[in-house]
Amino acid sequence: MLWAVQIEPSARLDALFATAAHVTGLLAGYGVLVMLLLMARVPAIEHGVGADRLARWHARGGRHVLCLCLGHALLALCGYAAHTGTDLLAAGAGLLGYGAIAAATVGTALLIAVGAVSARAVRRRIRHETWRAVHLFTYLAAALAFTHQLAGPDIAGSALAVWVWALLHTSVAVLLLWYRGVVPVRQALRHGLRVAEVHRESPDVISVVIKGTGLGELGAEAGQFFRWRFLRRRLWHTALPFSLSAPVRDDTLRITVKTVGDHTRRMRRLRPGTRVIATGPFGALTAHRRTRRKVLLLAGGVGITPMRTLFETLPGGPGDLTLLYRAGNAAQLVLRSELEGIARARGAALHYLLGPSDAAYDPLAPQALRDLVPDLADHDVYLCGPPGMTAAATAALLRAGVPEARIHTECFTFA
Repeated sequence: MLWAVQIEPSARLDALFATAAHVTGLLAGYGVLVMLLLMARVPAIEHGVGADRLARWHARGGRHVLCLCLGHALLALCGYAAHTGTDLLAAGAGLLGYGAIAAATVGTALLIAVGAVSARAVRRRIRHETWRAVHLFTYLAAALAFTHQLAGPDIAGSALAVWVWALLHTSVAVLLLWYRGVVPVRQALRHGLRVAEVHRESPDVISVVIKGTGLGELGAEAGQFFRWRFLRRRLWHTALPFSLSAPVRDDTLRITVKTVGDHTRRMRRLRPGTRVIATGPFGALTAHRRTRRKVLLLAGGVGITPMRTLFETLPGGPGDLTLLYRAGNAAQLVLRSELEGIARARGAALHYLLGPSDAAYDPLAPQALRDLVPDLADHDVYLCGPPGMTAAATAALLRAGVPEARIHTECFTFA
């Protein structure tokens, strides 16, 4: 809109480059705002869309925004070179003499760095703390881009445009500061969360029990998760998402964690009394997604944690609930005694799908699922597990006749 009302048609080469640069620059500016809003942890957005879908939109959109930024820079450079009759190197040197353009150049370089460490091949090879530290430069890049945009002809040419653009940026900044800064601290002070106990569920899985006051006010539902920050050395600087592995009761929260990384391994040494900051609850994998009387809960590995809570709390009579738990062997089953107790108390079905993932028999094959749950197509399915297992199970469920709209899944992210 800003570009359309100010455009002056011209067939000159430099004007064509400039027009394309303006369009890509404006789109990139809007895109940066949207990306920041998606990760602002606004409860209404997270609950309505789901944290995993937001993260996918953020990742996909981030790649497009970075391409727009690079396209804008290249088109502006070509346009300036055509306008001044110089080569690209000379044009680049000339453009860097403008302060706003120098700021935008630094901001673009920061976005490239963020994009590089977020690439799947790189992300798997670096520590989460490193990825997170680099990712924080996104805020600085957005601020530098804002100064560049205010100096650009598409914004600076109109007082109304400057006011609207500044209001949009201020609104997103306030949401980020409120939900990622103020709300977690306020909850910590209000509810006084502290570690009550840590106990081992298996050689590589622990449960952490957290006590507080007035925890019912949090409104946490079965299937949701919080982002947890434990205030002790080498843990306080990172907040990671973990599901509740038991319903909230008696002002107690419980999470069950697989200790596979540096951060989670350090959690084994948490001591009672350690202060905790918990942001949330987040996630849409709740009873609100249910559309059928019968429900199948399908879990893999430590993905059992939200399923265990749903298994206990989802309304239903005998025969309405079925839980399938996929694991490599019996030793990897977590919270087994609790699951079996819930199954007995509720008259629910519980099946363990054991065996290596490369075995000749696939317990997640469509026919295998139908053998265990004959009326599978009439169920709602809640699914949580490792990405590979989740993708394979989703494909099998679709082939078994379960409509895509009735397959409910969500994965956490470290954003």
